[in-house]
Amino acid sequence: MVELGKLNILKIERRVDFGVYLDGKNLGEILMPKRYVTPKMQIGDDVEVVVYLDGEERLVATTEKPFATVGQFAWLRVNKVEDSGAFLDWGLLKELLVPFSEQKIKMEEGRFYLVYIYIDKVTDRIVATMKLEKFFSKELPEYDVNEEVDLIIWTPTEIGYKAIVNGKDQGILYRNEVYRKLHTGDKLKGYIKKIRDDGKIDLILDQPGIARIDSASQNILNIINKAGGFLPYNDKTEPEIIYNIFGVSKKAFKQGIGNLFKQRLIRISEKGIEKS
Repeated sequence: MVELGKLNILKIERRVDFGVYLDGKNLGEILMPKRYVTPKMQIGDDVEVVVYLDGEERLVATTEKPFATVGQFAWLRVNKVEDSGAFLDWGLLKELLVPFSEQKIKMEEGRFYLVYIYIDKVTDRIVATMKLEKFFSKELPEYDVNEEVDLIIWTPTEIGYKAIVNGKDQGILYRNEVYRKLHTGDKLKGYIKKIRDDGKIDLILDQPGIARIDSASQNILNIINKAGGFLPYNDKTEPEIIYNIFGVSKKAFKQGIGNLFKQRLIRISEKGIEKS
């Protein structure tokens, strides 16, 4: 089945002066304009394309690769604003429309926004929206505690940051457990801390448990070695400085240097940490 706005593998059926026609299966023949046809393409070959409706309501295929596809959240730049809405650069020649009715705030040319890409049921056109809430999964999340997940930072709140989990759920990172600056649209790895009774997800950025401690210890030792065997940081150093230098929370740093000290790999003093 061919889906609009997603990557599809379609077979070349016939060649015409202005391109080739692909077997669009449930959608019938689909034109791929000449600009996307390479000399190596032959009748019977499979090509990976994205299918959309052009300005004249015709199905068109392109070999261009979008930054995101239908059913995904994406951090995209506004190319222009016109009477019908804002047009985003999503990697294709045809820009992605965000109608004014789907904008939480008025979009401005040149700025980036977090949006969700979907098919408008009335027009069958591929559009985007800033109203992300209606596209999160309605099912109770099924994750294991400490499970690694993909995150997109959504928006800051009074208690931390809302994040999109694995492209379908929403969770929260608490401010007192975040030791770096986060921005809307940031993509990073995180871990499931807890799934509450109401289905909401608490997240953390540091790898939990023993693996996190071991990883932090090795990372600290590597950085000490690169610095020539000494660094002027210890358990009294500010958390922000710790994160900027070592990429871990202060708690993980203290556990890490504790492990290294117990293994007699480093010495800890008021001046800092030094390789033994």
